[in-house]
Amino acid sequence: MDVYERQVRVEAPLSEVWKFHATGDGLVALTPDWMNIRIEEERGPDGEPDPEELTAGSVVVSSIKPFGIPPRQRWVSNIVAREEGEDEDEAMFRDVMEEGPFPHWEHTHTFRALSDRETLVHDHVEFELPGGPLGRALGPFGCLGMEPMFRYRHRKTRELLEG
Repeated sequence: MDVYERQVRVEAPLSEVWKFHATGDGLVALTPDWMNIRIEEERGPDGEPDPEELTAGSVVVSSIKPFGIPPRQRWVSNIVAREEGEDEDEAMFRDVMEEGPFPHWEHTHTFRALSDRETLVHDHVEFELPGGPLGRALGPFGCLGMEPMFRYRHRKTRELLEG
């Protein structure tokens, strides 16, 4: 399995950063326009449509059409964990791709309060590129493709939460 990691400091309280990352709207806001993302469906753990907060057991069905090139790619993510630390100075959630372009995708989002007004956002992605043995051989280069996406996500997080 290949791993990609990136982190950013955001001048915003942990509670605001955490709340922002708890909805499909946050996902859309952090996805570059060239990905043409569309949220098709959100379900809470009890099957409730459009929950206010994505908690453990929630499912997000989205589709992307990178650079407008068809066909749209379906991406089904299951939120398998969502936890806040006892001291409320850290939190995390993990989503696993159940259906989509990667044979394996597990994304752990970790948030840690550095102060009352600053939060460290850390992304840890375990992935496998498509293409069987060739994809596995090229896996380390997959990080090169992820860097612009996560650089955008982190820049946008700061822009939206520090303003």
